[in-house]
Amino acid sequence: MRVLSFAVSLAIALVGIAGAQAQNYPTKPITLVVGFPPGGPTDTNARILSEHMTRTLGQTVIVENQSGAAGTIAAGRVEHADPDGYTLLVGNWTTNVGAFAVFPIQFDPLKDFETISLLASSKLWIVARKDLPANNAKELIAWLKANPGKANAASVGVGSAAHVCLVDLMKRSGTNFQFVTYRGGAPAVQDLAGGQADFGCLEAGQTLGVYRGGKVKVIGVAAKTRWFGAPEVPTLAEGGLPGVDIEFWHGLWAPKGTPKAVIDKLNAAVVAAFDDPAVKKRFADVGHTIPPREDLTPQKLYSHYKAEIEKWWPIIKAAGIKVK
Repeated sequence: MRVLSFAVSLAIALVGIAGAQAQNYPTKPITLVVGFPPGGPTDTNARILSEHMTRTLGQTVIVENQSGAAGTIAAGRVEHADPDGYTLLVGNWTTNVGAFAVFPIQFDPLKDFETISLLASSKLWIVARKDLPANNAKELIAWLKANPGKANAASVGVGSAAHVCLVDLMKRSGTNFQFVTYRGGAPAVQDLAGGQADFGCLEAGQTLGVYRGGKVKVIGVAAKTRWFGAPEVPTLAEGGLPGVDIEFWHGLWAPKGTPKAVIDKLNAAVVAAFDDPAVKKRFADVGHTIPPREDLTPQKLYSHYKAEIEKWWPIIKAAGIKVK
């Protein structure tokens, strides 16, 4: 009985200590882990947020880039981190949906993380070399069918949003083309601008400059609605190819078991950042959309994330997308 009583007392004491630590959180710098190199949309999300969260939380919020395996290395690091709120994952569609379906992982993407909040999202669109003989989705499909297996589609990583977007386009259009895989969006855009690649499905904000500069053309937005950054560009559905709709969304996760009080403080810091007009402008300037305030909850990120996995994993698996 004495041993049992001691064990119960120790457990109560530890719970009390953990609760006190959560209430005092944070007491040291926080690291936002990004699974991609600096300069991309996910890194941009993290850096804009980190600056504001530093002021809100009273501790330095650091962005650490740990690229590799489409972000799964970074995700694995956070999954194994102490559940104390000091190591967080800024993930996206590629990291947490596509990559988890094609890369070998040793954790459950839905059960082994705590959701904090949805972050900003951006559009994907079909970008083509400027002399491609197609100006809308209908004309692109006709050209692809007239040249089966000959077109080169610029893709970024296996299982990425850019890759799966093209797979979905191929399936829905009944066409066949070759994939050329690049290490990142920048070299893919370079080859499109130089005419070495025919078309690709890329993040709109990253390619707006080359589109405005007349170095590439845009066939259509892979979404239900047009993009505010280039409202003159129709959706693929408007151009004759309905159904290709893939949003490049971002989210913030913590290791499983992170105290609710810590999750609540982190969520409040994200909400405060998105309420700041200066932050809103910075995201708008790079073409990103901030979620409505009512969607900035841990529960919303979880439900959105679960729905995306249930939608896209069957498509990815049916297409036989694998890491070679």
